[in-house]
Amino acid sequence: MSDKFLKFDDWQKTVPDYMKKDPLWESVYYRVALFLHDLVWDDCEFLHKDYRASHNISQIVRSSGSISANMEEAYGRGVGTPDYVRILKISLGEIRETKGWYYRSRRALPADLLEHRYTVIDHLLSLVINILNSHKRNLDKK
Repeated sequence: MSDKFLKFDDWQKTVPDYMKKDPLWESVYYRVALFLHDLVWDDCEFLHKDYRASHNISQIVRSSGSISANMEEAYGRGVGTPDYVRILKISLGEIRETKGWYYRSRRALPADLLEHRYTVIDHLLSLVINILNSHKRNLDKK
């Protein structure tokens, strides 16, 4: 894969301090979710060039933005609570939906860009699944 794509560590340097002061910023899964949304935002340039992908733009922006929005809501309900787990599962669904919109947009996007985005999405999926599994174990113990 090419090194031409924005790297996560470089992206983090561009995030304003007011976001980094939020306790949720400490969660890697949240940072990766925000990173993904910024990538989606940039990818709309490609999608906009192909009229057949115009419907996909609003869908992929909405689903990718909902990932971090649900994480924010879940965090606000209290980490580890049943409500937190329930809402984080919704976020997981939004990650999968975003991956699906990338697939449906594949004809309007460069192959190396898609490979990069799938790598980011798969990483985010594994982070959220691991968090959910750890909370499920904790809830099962209670």
